[in-house]
Amino acid sequence: MSDRKYRQRGYQDEPRDREPSGPKPPKARDPRDRPEGPKTPNLMGSHEVFRCSRCGNRLGLPVAEDARCSRCGADLHSCIQCVSFDTSARFECSQPITARVAPKDARNNCTFFAPRTTVERQTGTQGPTSARQAFDDLFK
Repeated sequence: MSDRKYRQRGYQDEPRDREPSGPKPPKARDPRDRPEGPKTPNLMGSHEVFRCSRCGNRLGLPVAEDARCSRCGADLHSCIQCVSFDTSARFECSQPITARVAPKDARNNCTFFAPRTTVERQTGTQGPTSARQAFDDLFK
């Protein structure tokens, strides 16, 4: 009786140091090895944006100390708009402050304030002017 459970021939039945016989297949060419050079990827552009943390309205930089959001009226020079705002850190700030600033959405005069910006992709040149125009653009 064999020590194998199944009777099929497997990879362990033949010696491992044996080289495959016959002609070798041609090596696949790397697409980057073209005579004209590698293909340039078509990447989207990106830009840095500052948005209100309450309503998401796009706002301009730099932020004045008494600035407010034009849509919802929230104070922009506040802790929740700052890049150092961290709910898991002591006093909810990643900077070395000595006292907790409360409330976090009210205006303050913190010296560590820097507006929290995000990098967004530019997905198109101009958005559709209406829902009807967007629907018609699908079938062009």
